[in-house]
Amino acid sequence: MPDESLIDVEHPGKLPRITLAFWVMKIAATTLGETAGDLFSMTMNVGYAVSSLVLVGIFLLLLIAQLRATRFHPFLYWSVILATSTAGTTMSDFMDRTLELGYARGSLILVSLLISILVVWQMSTGSLSVTRVRSRKAESFYWAAILVSNTLGTALGDFLADSSGLGFGGGALLISSLLALVVLAYFFTPISKVVLFWAAFVLTRPFGATFGDLLTKTPAKGGLGFGTIGSSAVLLSILLALVYWTHRRHTDVATD
Repeated sequence: MPDESLIDVEHPGKLPRITLAFWVMKIAATTLGETAGDLFSMTMNVGYAVSSLVLVGIFLLLLIAQLRATRFHPFLYWSVILATSTAGTTMSDFMDRTLELGYARGSLILVSLLISILVVWQMSTGSLSVTRVRSRKAESFYWAAILVSNTLGTALGDFLADSSGLGFGGGALLISSLLALVVLAYFFTPISKVVLFWAAFVLTRPFGATFGDLLTKTPAKGGLGFGTIGSSAVLLSILLALVYWTHRRHTDVATD
């Protein structure tokens, strides 16, 4: 039984159940965030700094709506996830390219920031479990961790694709293998499920980053050449369809 002192009953759970559908939508959203972020900063030639300011502003507006909500709204929740992924893409590119920190140094900074958020979250609320996020404080830490993890994922994905020598396909294969190890650990080891959740959450972002690059880059650069506009449109359609499907299932169960 959870410690009731850590739960604010005035704020019921507003996060989705962690199922296979959740992870499929997470990958779709993070991949879309990569292609949409590149669409803003590169295809539309807005630039990394301006794109980051605009997208962070959109994220903050959606986050305020999410924090003020009194129940789980699937489209709102996944809009915030998508906003963290899109803003994370441009913020990572701004750090690594405009500020010239490089992928390795940028990733190290973001890893340190993510660990700091998780440590303070644990110390402040007593739990990092997403199934026990019931207070506005815990939810604020949750979204801060997600924003940083998605920004980190972009830096790691770009490092694997551009600097490691693995290329887009090799980077995606490596991240897929690591995710498979997390899944095996979930079913066959006593490792904390909270630790494994956050490991998977972080790893799905570089998977989305490398997969997004694989979709958008030209064949000459090792990609499939769908472009940012075409890839973003396809991924958005997939995400909307999955969110609608899970929303209908949730509604049907609630009315049974």
